[in-house]
Amino acid sequence: MKTIKALNLDKIGITASTACAIHCALLPFVLTLLPFLGLEFLAHPAIEISMILLSLIIGAWSLSKSYRKIHHQILPIIILILGFALIFIGHFSGIEILEPIFIPAGGLAIACAHFWNIRLSKSCTH
Repeated sequence: MKTIKALNLDKIGITASTACAIHCALLPFVLTLLPFLGLEFLAHPAIEISMILLSLIIGAWSLSKSYRKIHHQILPIIILILGFALIFIGHFSGIEILEPIFIPAGGLAIACAHFWNIRLSKSCTH
């Protein structure tokens, strides 16, 4: 039963981090259209920070739980940390050219960490 809960958290983490990557990749292109569609709130920094924090909480909780109780493999955690490092560098470095490259790449890395965690958890025999 514990494995099922961890896998569900990973699926939520994949969804949240992929949504974050898509949001960050598309936002520069559709920024001018958002007010016409009534979606200008998506460009608000609080929404971006909330998405990052949601992904961080889900990722840390899910991967640490699976690491301790199921597979004991560090690679998903390393990928998760690298993904968040890319997001933080892209978002907080102040270098605007890095943002549309690093943030989506970080979101996809986080989704990959969750995916790898699911694969490891399913392959465990104990």
